[in-house]
Amino acid sequence: MSPRVETLLDTARSRLVRLTPEQAAHAVTYERALLVDTRPAADRERYGTIPGALVVDRNVLEWRLDPTSPHRLEQADDPRRTVIVFCNEGYASSLAAVSLRDLGLVNATDLIGGFHAWAAAGLPVTGTAPTVP
Repeated sequence: MSPRVETLLDTARSRLVRLTPEQAAHAVTYERALLVDTRPAADRERYGTIPGALVVDRNVLEWRLDPTSPHRLEQADDPRRTVIVFCNEGYASSLAAVSLRDLGLVNATDLIGGFHAWAAAGLPVTGTAPTVP
């Protein structure tokens, strides 16, 4: 990773309370947190999906989750709701979560290690049998 990207990630992550897979699973089950999968379709097909995760393409994430947007998803109803973004390994999701925070989603965060960490932790995955690279 380039030093510039590493600095960008460090800065973004300093603004988040990132969650482990176990913490994220607990938040989704008991705290009404919204789990958001921003991975490309090819990765979801290859590795599987997390049951109950909302799939939102990264290029429309802000429009779909901003509670004030006329294009928001029904689930994006409360700017205080915990939104847990995940990608494959937890890099792009950190940047995405900070973008959501900048829109006013005060509890937006991401999943440490992304989908692959979730699968490696033995948490539920559907679809193609996951393989952790």
